[in-house]
Amino acid sequence: MNMILSIPILILIPCVISLILLSPLFTSNEVTIRRFAKSVCAFHFAYTILMLIFFDSANPYTANISFWGADWVQALGIKFSFKIDEISMILCALTSFVFLIASISSKFNIRKNHKFYYSMLLLLEAAIIGIFTSSDMFLFFLFWELEMIPAYFLIGGSFNYGAKNYDEERERAKKSAIKFILFTFSGSMFMLLGILLLHHYNFIINGVLSSCFTDINDSAIPMSIQLFIASCLLIGFGVKLPIIPLHTWLPDAHTNASTPVSMVLAGVLLKTGAYGIYRFNYETLPQSFQIIAPILAILAIINIIYTAFVCYAQTDIKRIVAYSSISNMGLILLSLCAFNKIGLAASVFHMIAHGLVTCGLFMITGIVYLRFKDRNINTLQGVAMVMPRLFGFAVLIVLASIGVPMFAPFISEILTIISAMNSELSFVIRISALLSLPLLILSSCYMLKFLHKGFYGELKEEYLKVNDLSVHEFVVLASILGGLLVFGLFPNSILSMIS
Repeated sequence: MNMILSIPILILIPCVISLILLSPLFTSNEVTIRRFAKSVCAFHFAYTILMLIFFDSANPYTANISFWGADWVQALGIKFSFKIDEISMILCALTSFVFLIASISSKFNIRKNHKFYYSMLLLLEAAIIGIFTSSDMFLFFLFWELEMIPAYFLIGGSFNYGAKNYDEERERAKKSAIKFILFTFSGSMFMLLGILLLHHYNFIINGVLSSCFTDINDSAIPMSIQLFIASCLLIGFGVKLPIIPLHTWLPDAHTNASTPVSMVLAGVLLKTGAYGIYRFNYETLPQSFQIIAPILAILAIINIIYTAFVCYAQTDIKRIVAYSSISNMGLILLSLCAFNKIGLAASVFHMIAHGLVTCGLFMITGIVYLRFKDRNINTLQGVAMVMPRLFGFAVLIVLASIGVPMFAPFISEILTIISAMNSELSFVIRISALLSLPLLILSSCYMLKFLHKGFYGELKEEYLKVNDLSVHEFVVLASILGGLLVFGLFPNSILSMIS
């Protein structure tokens, strides 16, 4: 079975298909391209679930790749090695699912450049899977940089030709993409500096010339150097998480990107920042992380509370969802700062819950914009009158977002508060747990505002003939809601793997 289920195949499936789609020999028929891409994403998801079913924690999936011309790289201690542990397996499954529903939702949101769009979408999936499965620091950085290329084109691409104010939307999307690249690339330079220093000092002090995570021994490295390395790494990961004040690229990217791209950004791309903190700071440099954790807990509380107030002040429904996403990512950071088993479980569980909720909310905002060509919450109203099925999904996903029992976010929020209140690192983290409680009230305020002003009220006459959900849209929202309910009612399906 290990011959069939392997990490290289998991990465190569979307990567190879991406190159095939770009080939001039491949058909330019839009329907064929769309169906082919969806079929590939569906197969990739099925393959990932098969790997998840046969996953054995005592014998995790590993792979070491050697090829001609790589001898000089290996002489530097750099290996093309991959490994999937419990957390990587869960995040790979989430990634595959999000890209599948993003490809399905692309039917009505993508109007031009289909070959290029689906090619970049699959290339981005391959890069993110590579991030989650790399067991070598430089290989991790390679995929981290590779991810920027398709993400830039997806954020700045003009895939909705014929939309209202198309030229203005295209210019805003390009500016958002450039902003994303500047922030991410700047953070990557700090991250690369941290990786180089960690590789250097591990060799000088421990005598081990290797960049594999398992070969790093932080116990002999001076604490001052560890703290500097950890700070450099945190800057790189903090841009992607994002941690305030490194967050300003995200609302613009979400607002100006197409709906499927926003789903990918919020559902998966932000999780790479949290995963990087776990893999490098939490796991590889635990001593320095325990010192920095109280400071990160304070930044997490700022993320939670500040962006919640900013979110409530927004009038664009897509920016409301974007800022709510930043606020909830603060919970993932806080649970990691607790530095205990419950906190680790809470962080991974909230990655899943947050990914599903934000995908659902962005899908809802995208559907509303497609029908009404309006995202202003002050002028948009009465949606529930003509779209009752969408309204039903909106109510349930909003309830999940604010942490109502039976849904997955309720489990992760409770675990986060418990883990932080029982943290043995610092009283600052325990106080942060108490300060995070207002999130439950604040999230209710801006989410209910989103629901009340957008869906209630008197509908304009010009929108009386608006159609309700299509089959594609219903399938996407039903899948997301099903995931939120399953993990909310049966949380051990995830927690048992982590524990």
